[in-house]
Amino acid sequence: MPYIEDRLVHDADAHIMETPSWLRDHADPRFRDRIDPPGYVNELKQTGDNREQLADVDEAFRRIVAKHASEEYRADEAAEIMSRKNFAATGSFIAEDRPRTLDLIGVASQLVFNTFHNSRLHDWEHGDDLELAYGVARAHNRGMVEFCSVDARLLPTCYVPLADFERARAMAVESLEMGAAALLVASGCPAGHSPSHVDLDPVWAVAQEAGIPIVFHVGGTGQLIDPNYFRNGLPIPPDFHGGEENFRSVDYMGIPAPPMQTLATMIFDGVLERFPRLKIGVIEQGAIWLPSWLRQMESAVEAFGRHEERLQKLSLRPTEYVQRQIRVTPYPTEDLGWITEQVGPDICLFSTDYPHVEGGRRPYERFERSLGGADESVRRRFYADNFVDLMGRGLPA
Repeated sequence: MPYIEDRLVHDADAHIMETPSWLRDHADPRFRDRIDPPGYVNELKQTGDNREQLADVDEAFRRIVAKHASEEYRADEAAEIMSRKNFAATGSFIAEDRPRTLDLIGVASQLVFNTFHNSRLHDWEHGDDLELAYGVARAHNRGMVEFCSVDARLLPTCYVPLADFERARAMAVESLEMGAAALLVASGCPAGHSPSHVDLDPVWAVAQEAGIPIVFHVGGTGQLIDPNYFRNGLPIPPDFHGGEENFRSVDYMGIPAPPMQTLATMIFDGVLERFPRLKIGVIEQGAIWLPSWLRQMESAVEAFGRHEERLQKLSLRPTEYVQRQIRVTPYPTEDLGWITEQVGPDICLFSTDYPHVEGGRRPYERFERSLGGADESVRRRFYADNFVDLMGRGLPA
């Protein structure tokens, strides 16, 4: 029996867990020696029996792979599908196992993102070697498409650095040719220019013409807040994983800032006006900010509309652009029912964040409780219809 069995559901946020050599293995030879493995040895140590200290990463993976193939692991797979997390989860890094994951969760598709590389891709994009930045993005995209190729229900996201106008358009085209279901861009500002720069219009045109979305995801914007906020003279609290990395409550408060600023800028500078069929997904950055953000944009138009020609050229109100073109995943800890009441039923998307700890073990139940007495049509939009609208031709028929 699948975890979700009573309705059609699409999962707007899921992940692979990249092995240490994953990016290097998919890179052109001239870049491989310049790509260090991601720094998650502590994550591997925690997957060993009794959390033993495993210094040998290769040995750690041999043990994990053997465990995934064992009869004991498979016997509990259905019951544990939402409880096993990260490298311990079914199909988290073994592509051939991932189709079972979709069956056991009960979702019709998953939009798939990387786990460890968003911040690294951001840093390379903002570095001084654009050839390397686009080279590692290409390696990332090859790895994503390869992993998702085992099942048409797995929808790969391919990263497009926006640092260089011509290279960005070329990589968007290349990503589509590879099989991208969505183009992933950083939700913060590119280095040296605005995300609304007119010379990025060819990127948005490629996505609009192909009928696939542009997507943002948490983790690709550099530091969310000034690190001095953490210098408080108090002990460092553990994060979801029990370690000293990732997000905590103070970081969490900064998560919405980049997409709020980027999307507002794109709306005010006319990107959504020029590309009315372009869809944008804001993934794993929460949705509780939506009501006040919409009102703030409306207020900005009221305050500056008489003086700014760019605002006078807009044919819609900011809220109307959002309702037409932007879709957002709430966290399961947020009040989805209240958000939907405030902004309408056409914006929010269901997601599991599988196999990450942050997604929780019972996201479906949490969202259901929050929706309460909402009409079934609202539920259909949240669980399926809004995702279908976002993905367009990126979702196989």
